[in-house]
Amino acid sequence: MTDNINSPSINYQALAEKIKSWGQELGFEQVGICDVDLSSHEPALVQWLENNYHGNMDYMAKHGLMRARPAELEPGTIRVISVRMNYLPTDAKFAKTLKNKNHAYVSRYALGRDYHKMMRKKLQQLGFKIREHCADLNFRPFVDSAPVLERPLAEKAGLGWVGKHSLLINKKGGSWFFLGELFVDIPLPCDEKPSNECGACVACIKICPTNAIVEPYVVDARRCISYLTIELKEAIPLEFRPLMGNRIYGCDDCQLICPWNKYAKLSVEDDFQARQNLDNASLLELFAWQEQEFLNKTEGSPIRRIGYQSWQRNISVALGNADYDEQVIEVLTTQLETATPMVAEHINWALGQQILKKEKTKETIIVNQRLTARLIRSVEKGLPRDA
Repeated sequence: MTDNINSPSINYQALAEKIKSWGQELGFEQVGICDVDLSSHEPALVQWLENNYHGNMDYMAKHGLMRARPAELEPGTIRVISVRMNYLPTDAKFAKTLKNKNHAYVSRYALGRDYHKMMRKKLQQLGFKIREHCADLNFRPFVDSAPVLERPLAEKAGLGWVGKHSLLINKKGGSWFFLGELFVDIPLPCDEKPSNECGACVACIKICPTNAIVEPYVVDARRCISYLTIELKEAIPLEFRPLMGNRIYGCDDCQLICPWNKYAKLSVEDDFQARQNLDNASLLELFAWQEQEFLNKTEGSPIRRIGYQSWQRNISVALGNADYDEQVIEVLTTQLETATPMVAEHINWALGQQILKKEKTKETIIVNQRLTARLIRSVEKGLPRDA
């Protein structure tokens, strides 16, 4: 990027206001602007990496402090335009799905089309629109596509505050939204960082099934169900399997319990509505997909990137956590004949869980039943629209 800081003919205050208007026309719920100084976040990032809280996400350690230095990632950058876009689908069925242990729970951000390309395209359009008014502008859009500390940037740009679960919370819009950034080399006026409104609340820390939020604002990814079902490519540690319940792709518990999500807005994007009945599918229905069917039905979905083996692994664990059912045992046994060694190990675990339940008749052995029941009650009471 070139340095645009000496362009006195441009009214950057007026341009910033136009950028926010254009962003909303493109479908972004909110647009904010900040400088690139994230030095205050560097010690925490270093400590997080040293604690190995990134697990096997090697790219986190590989890029190191570049994540906190936008101007190193894209030389010449002096401002970041941060945007957020709502993704909460109509009729989210949170409590309904979590309550039915024989149905699959997919994190609500992944029910529809993959957001990365769509948001990046819109950010690209925003960049070209700005360039019409600032000819020598250089810009680069990011949506989870490079080492960027997107939440601290969004916080600094006024889009919300980073909550104790490490996600961004907006006072008027909850946390069900995606983030994206446009790095630019023009001296736009910056927005103000909002105050943190979490207060003494620790609901997200207490509700986490695997105790992944090891202290306020710090998540050990190795314990997080989203990491275990999406990022982890090997076997899921035994200690976490009973705690995963019917969650086969991601986990929303810490957001569901957050009191600020009573203000969450539904998405206006058709792309984020549920596809392939993923908000109402039984575990057995999804487990029956052959690999080509999985690839076909997840085309354009963020789910596709985990691959068929992880998909089968995750559902195997959920079937182990499901209520005792002879059909489940039959299906697991049949699938075992052609399963890869990794998937077979999880199927055998699931069969063991089902047999235990059979021996205990109607007595359930769900380790996390109390927390899940509390979460369901909270969602039904606090988020009746989306329950």
